[in-house]
Amino acid sequence: MAARIDPILGRYLHVSLSGRPHRLYFEEAGQGIPLVCLHTAGADGRQFRHLMTDPGITEHFRVLAFDLPWHGKSTPPEGWQREEYRLTMRGYTEAIRVFCAALELARPVVLGCSIGGRIVLNLAIAHAAEFRALIGLEAADYQSPWYDTIWLHRPDVHGGEVCAGLVSGMMAPHSPEESRWETLWHYMQSGPGVFKGDLYFYRVDGDLRDRVGGIDTSACPLYLLTGEYDFSCTPEDTMRTARQIASAEVTIMEQLGHFPMSENPAQFRRYILPVLQRIRERGEKQHAGKDAAKDAHF
Repeated sequence: MAARIDPILGRYLHVSLSGRPHRLYFEEAGQGIPLVCLHTAGADGRQFRHLMTDPGITEHFRVLAFDLPWHGKSTPPEGWQREEYRLTMRGYTEAIRVFCAALELARPVVLGCSIGGRIVLNLAIAHAAEFRALIGLEAADYQSPWYDTIWLHRPDVHGGEVCAGLVSGMMAPHSPEESRWETLWHYMQSGPGVFKGDLYFYRVDGDLRDRVGGIDTSACPLYLLTGEYDFSCTPEDTMRTARQIASAEVTIMEQLGHFPMSENPAQFRRYILPVLQRIRERGEKQHAGKDAAKDAHF
């Protein structure tokens, strides 16, 4: 078989988060509208490799995915061994905004899945003007916990394997075996206590039930896409959330579960391409409108 190189570039970005220096790893591919992708709890940016190698996306979008601190190739901050990792709403929001600002991304689109979908809702609430559009995969204002986090960080249990076991049932039965196991492999490699720390945000600090009603989609379009087989963030959870948000666009994705971009990339492509097309068209209309107004002025 002839050798092939994916068109993905990986680099490290040095930034300050909450007053502490951090070294964030990110990958990117493509050109055009910035599309920042946020991985799920306990995983990393590798989940988006299929978006980065899809010419139908990268022809018009500069796809970027960074590993949160403590995740993937991003280095934990100095002194991490003396503290318990906990992801918070404030810290998560800061990491996204700092990343976008450091790379000078002009009003990027942000796409997040699971915890990434939850934080997308907070971006819509508090920082909508900074973004061209927001896409929440498996997103809802809150989900009741169905798992026991005690098992996710114990000296007598293999943390990576128990994390993978916990999420294994959240993928659709239609997802190809190869893609399912690649998704689980990301979880098997998670650092000790990282998945548990992410779920602190998901279970406790990221409750948005009393805030999503204030989202203004005229300032920034919001797209919510949830897999029909996701029993963590169920379609009902997403629909309940969307009913509180005027003009939020909701799609329930057939034959997909909690990790659509990695568990079944081909099926997910059917749903994400039309959304990205609408975002492009909206931008083109706005640009044409500005040009027309400018011409009328002169």
